[in-house]
Amino acid sequence: MSTTRHELLHAFDLLLAPGRFKDYGPNGLQVEGRTVVRKIVSGVTASRALIEAAIESDADAIFVHHGLFWRGQDGRVTGWMKQRLGLLLGRDINLFAYHLPLDAHPELGNNAQLGLKLGLVAHAGPGGRFGEQELGFIGTQEGDGSFDSARTLATHVESVLKRPVTLVDAAQRPIRNIAWCTGGAQGYFEAAIAAGADAFITGEISEPQAHYAREMGVAFLACGHHATERYGAPAVAGHVAAQLGLTHEFIDIDNPA
Repeated sequence: MSTTRHELLHAFDLLLAPGRFKDYGPNGLQVEGRTVVRKIVSGVTASRALIEAAIESDADAIFVHHGLFWRGQDGRVTGWMKQRLGLLLGRDINLFAYHLPLDAHPELGNNAQLGLKLGLVAHAGPGGRFGEQELGFIGTQEGDGSFDSARTLATHVESVLKRPVTLVDAAQRPIRNIAWCTGGAQGYFEAAIAAGADAFITGEISEPQAHYAREMGVAFLACGHHATERYGAPAVAGHVAAQLGLTHEFIDIDNPA
């Protein structure tokens, strides 16, 4: 089966509601390709490696979290930008990218899917969200449980994500309320503390967060930008593909960051 580029864009927009967000770049169709779409490849970032893999997989469209265009970037089409655009335009492949809308979707987004993978359940109602544009989630282990320490939580996260975790933990106490926000959301740490978190899970750590963790007694877990954002894109693209009768394939391009 197939659909049109316009119908696919409408389905993504209807699901993710990009108009609700103030974002760092354009959400939706970033590069226009062929009109008829039969297969979608999803991935985290519109890297050359992903584009080449999508071409090899005979995709008509690519759906990613990190697209090609960002606010304030150099607008010249040279170097890596020329290479990526050349591949997309030369093979007439559509590129769809959704940044914050993909983080925020309550069931299929990056944060919701990471929580599902880790066995975390957000508190019901407004108390389950925090931070700017309410992107962050906060809740407990499934069954209203807790972890006996931040190190136990970190070991659990490492086993699920299959990568080391950077842990800053000065309190050495049980962990009940867990806040999480995928990717480069270290700036949400203070909001997580204010929301009552015992621990905060995100992708990256910057210099100030180690001090906040030690001084406030709230554990900070940096688990990898890519590693925490591998789940939203295939969930959304797979959902829309099933809805429209399309073929979908997730291609994970390894990234140590």
